[in-house]
Amino acid sequence: DRLILLDLCCYRQTTRFPEVLWAQRTDEIYLTFNVPDVENPVLNLTADALTFSGTSEGKEYAVTIDFFKEVSPEESKKSVTARSIYFVIVKKEKDQSYWPRLLKNSGKVHWLKTDFAKWKDEDEDDDAAAGAGGASPFGDMDFSQFGGGDMGGMGGMGGMGGMGGMGGMGGMGGMDFDSMMAGQNFVSDPRSDHVVF
Repeated sequence: DRLILLDLCCYRQTTRFPEVLWAQRTDEIYLTFNVPDVENPVLNLTADALTFSGTSEGKEYAVTIDFFKEVSPEESKKSVTARSIYFVIVKKEKDQSYWPRLLKNSGKVHWLKTDFAKWKDEDEDDDAAAGAGGASPFGDMDFSQFGGGDMGGMGGMGGMGGMGGMGGMGGMGGMDFDSMMAGQNFVSDPRSDHVVF
Protein backbone atom coordinates (compact mmCIF):
# COMPACT_ATOMS: atom_id res chain seq x y z
CA ASP A 1 0.00 0.00 0.00
CA ARG A 2 2.78 2.42 0.82
CA LEU A 3 4.45 1.81 -2.51
CA ILE A 4 1.24 2.66 -4.38
CA LEU A 5 0.80 5.81 -2.30
CA LEU A 6 4.41 6.80 -2.96
CA ASP A 7 3.91 6.33 -6.70
CA LEU A 8 0.81 8.56 -6.66
CA CYS A 9 2.58 11.24 -4.65
CA CYS A 10 5.53 11.30 -7.01
CA TYR A 11 3.44 11.31 -10.19
CA ARG A 12 4.19 14.39 -12.27
CA GLN A 13 1.82 15.77 -14.80
CA THR A 14 3.79 16.44 -17.98
CA THR A 15 1.09 18.33 -19.89
CA ARG A 16 0.77 22.02 -19.06
CA PHE A 17 -1.89 24.63 -19.69
CA PRO A 18 -0.93 27.37 -22.16
CA GLU A 19 -1.46 30.97 -21.15
CA VAL A 20 -4.62 32.18 -22.90
CA LEU A 21 -5.59 35.85 -23.21
CA TRP A 22 -9.15 36.83 -24.09
CA ALA A 23 -11.26 39.86 -24.95
CA GLN A 24 -14.70 40.26 -26.51
CA ARG A 25 -17.15 42.42 -28.39
CA THR A 26 -20.91 41.90 -28.66
CA ASP A 27 -20.42 39.60 -31.67
CA GLU A 28 -16.85 38.19 -31.30
CA ILE A 29 -14.37 36.62 -28.90
CA TYR A 30 -10.62 37.29 -29.28
CA LEU A 31 -8.25 34.58 -28.01
CA THR A 32 -4.46 34.56 -27.95
CA PHE A 33 -2.54 31.37 -27.04
CA ASN A 34 0.93 32.21 -25.66
CA VAL A 35 3.01 29.20 -26.72
CA PRO A 36 6.11 30.13 -28.77
CA ASP A 37 7.27 27.97 -31.69
CA VAL A 38 4.56 25.38 -31.17
CA GLU A 39 5.15 22.08 -32.95
CA ASN A 40 2.39 19.80 -34.25
CA PRO A 41 -0.51 21.94 -32.98
CA VAL A 42 -3.92 20.27 -32.94
CA LEU A 43 -6.82 22.75 -32.91
CA ASN A 44 -10.48 21.77 -32.85
CA LEU A 45 -13.31 24.31 -32.76
CA THR A 46 -16.93 23.26 -32.24
CA ALA A 47 -20.01 25.31 -31.40
CA ASP A 48 -19.38 24.60 -27.70
CA ALA A 49 -15.61 24.40 -27.24
CA LEU A 50 -12.09 25.00 -28.53
CA THR A 51 -9.47 22.32 -27.91
CA PHE A 52 -5.72 22.89 -28.32
CA SER A 53 -2.68 20.68 -27.89
CA GLY A 54 0.92 21.06 -29.04
CA THR A 55 4.57 21.04 -28.02
CA SER A 56 6.56 24.20 -27.32
CA GLU A 57 10.22 24.27 -26.28
CA GLY A 58 10.08 20.56 -25.42
CA LYS A 59 7.00 20.90 -23.19
CA GLU A 60 3.54 19.57 -23.97
CA TYR A 61 0.58 21.94 -23.69
CA ALA A 62 -3.15 21.20 -23.87
CA VAL A 63 -6.41 22.90 -22.95
CA THR A 64 -10.12 22.67 -23.68
CA ILE A 65 -12.15 25.87 -23.47
CA ASP A 66 -15.85 25.18 -22.95
CA PHE A 67 -17.56 28.40 -24.03
CA PHE A 68 -20.17 30.26 -21.98
CA LYS A 69 -22.52 30.16 -25.02
CA GLU A 70 -22.38 28.73 -28.54
CA VAL A 71 -20.08 30.11 -31.24
CA SER A 72 -20.06 29.86 -35.03
CA PRO A 73 -17.01 27.81 -36.17
CA GLU A 74 -17.77 28.44 -39.86
CA GLU A 75 -17.45 32.23 -39.48
CA SER A 76 -14.47 32.17 -37.11
CA LYS A 77 -10.84 32.59 -38.13
CA LYS A 78 -7.33 32.15 -36.84
CA SER A 79 -3.78 33.28 -37.53
CA VAL A 80 -0.63 31.40 -36.51
CA THR A 81 2.68 33.18 -35.98
CA ALA A 82 6.06 32.11 -34.60
CA ARG A 83 5.04 33.32 -31.16
CA SER A 84 1.26 33.08 -30.99
CA ILE A 85 -1.98 31.58 -32.20
CA TYR A 86 -4.75 34.17 -32.57
CA PHE A 87 -8.46 33.48 -32.91
CA VAL A 88 -11.39 35.68 -33.83
CA ILE A 89 -14.33 33.50 -32.79
CA VAL A 90 -17.77 34.67 -33.88
CA LYS A 91 -20.55 34.34 -31.32
CA LYS A 92 -23.64 32.49 -32.53
CA GLU A 93 -25.94 35.10 -30.97
CA LYS A 94 -24.79 38.39 -32.46
CA ASP A 95 -25.51 41.89 -31.15
CA GLN A 96 -26.29 40.58 -27.69
CA SER A 97 -24.79 41.87 -24.48
CA TYR A 98 -21.28 40.85 -23.43
CA TRP A 99 -20.83 37.41 -21.90
CA PRO A 100 -20.21 37.63 -18.15
CA ARG A 101 -17.28 35.23 -18.63
CA LEU A 102 -15.61 33.16 -21.36
CA LEU A 103 -15.99 29.75 -19.73
CA LYS A 104 -19.14 27.73 -19.25
CA ASN A 105 -18.31 27.04 -15.61
CA SER A 106 -17.76 29.91 -13.21
CA GLY A 107 -14.58 30.16 -11.21
CA LYS A 108 -11.05 31.43 -11.83
CA VAL A 109 -8.52 29.37 -13.75
CA HIS A 110 -4.82 30.25 -13.56
CA TRP A 111 -4.13 29.99 -17.31
CA LEU A 112 -6.87 32.40 -18.54
CA LYS A 113 -6.28 36.17 -18.40
CA THR A 114 -7.98 39.28 -19.74
CA ASP A 115 -6.30 40.73 -22.83
CA PHE A 116 -6.34 44.41 -21.85
CA ALA A 117 -4.70 45.40 -25.16
CA LYS A 118 -7.82 44.22 -27.02
CA TRP A 119 -10.49 44.69 -24.36
CA LYS A 120 -13.04 47.50 -24.48
CA ASP A 121 -16.03 48.15 -22.29
CA GLU A 122 -19.42 47.23 -23.67
CA ASP A 123 -20.57 50.85 -23.78
CA GLU A 124 -17.31 52.15 -25.30
CA ASP A 125 -17.38 53.49 -28.86
CA ASP A 126 -15.62 51.15 -31.38
CA ASP A 127 -13.57 53.96 -32.94
CA ALA A 128 -12.45 55.26 -29.56
CA ALA A 129 -11.41 51.77 -28.44
CA ALA A 130 -9.51 50.99 -31.62
CA GLY A 131 -7.97 54.42 -32.15
CA ALA A 132 -7.68 56.04 -35.55
CA GLY A 133 -6.95 52.70 -37.23
CA GLY A 134 -10.52 51.36 -37.13
CA ALA A 135 -12.31 48.76 -35.02
CA SER A 136 -9.96 45.76 -35.42
CA PRO A 137 -8.07 44.92 -32.22
CA PHE A 138 -5.50 43.05 -34.36
CA GLY A 139 -4.32 46.08 -36.34
CA ASP A 140 -3.02 45.02 -39.77
CA MET A 141 -2.97 41.26 -39.07
CA ASP A 142 -3.97 39.35 -42.21
CA PHE A 143 -6.67 36.71 -41.73
CA SER A 144 -7.55 36.66 -45.46
CA GLN A 145 -5.99 33.28 -46.27
CA PHE A 146 -8.67 31.61 -44.20
CA GLY A 147 -11.35 31.99 -46.87
CA GLY A 148 -12.88 35.23 -45.67
CA GLY A 149 -13.22 33.94 -42.15
CA ASP A 150 -14.15 30.33 -42.91
CA MET A 151 -12.44 28.17 -40.31
CA GLY A 152 -14.48 25.14 -41.35
CA GLY A 153 -12.61 21.93 -42.06
CA MET A 154 -9.01 23.13 -41.84
CA GLY A 155 -6.53 20.29 -41.47
CA GLY A 156 -2.84 19.76 -40.87
CA MET A 157 -1.12 22.79 -39.33
CA GLY A 158 2.18 20.97 -38.73
CA GLY A 159 4.97 22.87 -36.97
CA MET A 160 3.56 26.40 -37.02
CA GLY A 161 4.16 28.91 -34.24
CA GLY A 162 2.47 29.37 -30.91
CA MET A 163 2.02 32.47 -28.85
CA GLY A 164 4.32 33.88 -26.27
CA GLY A 165 4.10 37.04 -24.21
CA MET A 166 2.58 39.33 -26.79
CA GLY A 167 1.49 41.89 -24.22
CA GLY A 168 2.53 45.44 -25.05
CA MET A 169 3.77 44.72 -28.58
CA GLY A 170 1.36 47.24 -30.01
CA GLY A 171 0.05 45.91 -33.30
CA MET A 172 1.36 43.38 -35.76
CA GLY A 173 1.72 45.69 -38.75
CA GLY A 174 4.21 44.68 -41.41
CA MET A 175 4.06 40.93 -40.76
CA ASP A 176 3.50 38.93 -43.93
CA PHE A 177 1.21 36.06 -42.90
CA ASP A 178 0.77 34.93 -46.51
CA SER A 179 4.44 33.96 -46.69
CA MET A 180 4.35 32.43 -43.19
CA MET A 181 1.41 30.23 -44.11
CA ALA A 182 2.62 29.31 -47.61
CA GLY A 183 2.26 25.61 -48.26
CA GLN A 184 -0.38 24.97 -45.60
CA ASN A 185 -3.21 22.78 -46.84
CA PHE A 186 -6.62 23.10 -45.28
CA VAL A 187 -9.04 20.28 -45.97
CA SER A 188 -12.68 19.75 -45.06
CA ASP A 189 -13.71 16.66 -43.14
CA PRO A 190 -17.24 15.83 -44.32
CA ARG A 191 -17.62 13.13 -41.65
CA SER A 192 -17.55 15.64 -38.84
CA ASP A 193 -19.73 18.51 -37.65
CA HIS A 194 -16.78 20.37 -36.15
CA VAL A 195 -13.72 22.18 -37.43
CA VAL A 196 -10.35 20.43 -37.48
CA PHE A 197 -7.29 22.54 -38.21
